[in-house]
Amino acid sequence: MPRLIACLILCLSTLAYGATTADTQPTDDAADHPLAGQRPNIILVITDDQGYGDLACHGHPYLRTPNLDQLHSQSTRLTDFHVSPTCAPTRAALMSGMAPFRNGVTHTILERERMALTSRTIAQSLQDAGYATGIFGKWHLGDEEPYQPGSRGFEEVFIHGGGGIGQAYPGSCADAPDNQYFNPVIRHNGSFVRTQGFCTDVFFHQALGWIREQSQNEAEPFFAYITTNAPHGPFICPDDYKPYYQQHTDEDRRVGFYGMIENIDDNMGVLLDKLDEWDLADNTLLIFMSDNGSAMGDYSAGMLGMKGSHHEGGSRVPSFWRWPGQLEAARDIDTMLRHIDYFPTLAQIAGADVPEGLDGRNMLPLLTDPDATWEDRYTFFHLGRWAKEGAPGNWGRGNTDPEAMRYKRFAVRSERWRYEAGDVLNGTGDALYDIDADPGQRTNVIDQHPDIAAEMRAAYDAWWESVRPHMVNEDAPLLDYHPYHEWFHAQQQAGGIPDWAPPDLD
Repeated sequence: MPRLIACLILCLSTLAYGATTADTQPTDDAADHPLAGQRPNIILVITDDQGYGDLACHGHPYLRTPNLDQLHSQSTRLTDFHVSPTCAPTRAALMSGMAPFRNGVTHTILERERMALTSRTIAQSLQDAGYATGIFGKWHLGDEEPYQPGSRGFEEVFIHGGGGIGQAYPGSCADAPDNQYFNPVIRHNGSFVRTQGFCTDVFFHQALGWIREQSQNEAEPFFAYITTNAPHGPFICPDDYKPYYQQHTDEDRRVGFYGMIENIDDNMGVLLDKLDEWDLADNTLLIFMSDNGSAMGDYSAGMLGMKGSHHEGGSRVPSFWRWPGQLEAARDIDTMLRHIDYFPTLAQIAGADVPEGLDGRNMLPLLTDPDATWEDRYTFFHLGRWAKEGAPGNWGRGNTDPEAMRYKRFAVRSERWRYEAGDVLNGTGDALYDIDADPGQRTNVIDQHPDIAAEMRAAYDAWWESVRPHMVNEDAPLLDYHPYHEWFHAQQQAGGIPDWAPPDLD
């Protein structure tokens, strides 16, 4: 059978965001893997807008990240790990193991950030398997109650609203009114509290208090999802972090950006120390990653693009996996892996249910053997973010038809090749890059390999057809109120916003 026809059949049969040549369910070998069902504690830390190059261990010339560098040295590293170009789509993929577009998430606002209620989350699977589950920081998958994490598998919820602290957009997507990075108001299990301190410090402190509490129940493992809004803009950091970076840049925004990352690093140091102090390190899988490419960094690790682009730099991010005694330290896995692969992998490790029809693959064989068989596959990227009919101002301007955006701002990757809509280098036509030979995407080789480009475009067409019916938020009307505003004002009138009681960590 010709390669193009075979690819199309496989794409259509699996409906896979990323799998064109293999079933996306765990193989028998993966199900029988020695680490399957080991049920460690799981801590997943995800930062917001920190790119691959925004770490000293990845070559940044002056950024200080000693604790993340230490974690890097102790971890199995996914060195060609990709997410989505923006935040809500990545979070939908992590939670569901499915393509963001298959979850209805095609934007970060305008009701298109709401993860379809038909999607099962990894938190629900872990909870059903006996895990305690907690989220601390950013959710960004819907601010109406049915979409909130407390309705989707998390029993402990300590979050801000919207896509960022203090943000508000047309529709339902908004945080508590007039919220700030210092002393933020946080929604804790359905009620607001006013915290004290810088937002990242607050999220880590609350998470650590919860982890300590869970550690006293040896029979029940826990899943802690620590999801900072830093270093997302506005680029604000505590004053103590500014002087060092002011020596390297005169741009206040970049000073704030890097100060926020160093603050994250300090909190990671506290987390690492507490895991040791509480004798949790050996039975805890600790994962660190980011949600898209850098928003403000000045070092790209040689890649083209940043956050919001469909190039390598828009989606390739750190992914460190530390599990002492189980995953080898300082080992690199250079196979291209995706955010959709987390769900089946974590569920398998936890002995939890893996739903049918996931787009992701179980990474367990690769995590313990980088040379394990891993069939090549196509994975698909699309920036989304087209306009919405009826939205006010700039949000309603432009083309509102997803079909009109089908061939814009998309890319297809295999292990070797990257096919992209539009060649940003010369402004003409689509582009094909040999990523093995040209990771910086400097040379368009589409004229030399038209058959490969045609095959990848055909695979993309099949993928688009498979996800298009699942874009369930395209015609959703914009709500004329913000739930977080309504809840905040109602609580304020009913009795006020109490002060947060920081948990004891000693």
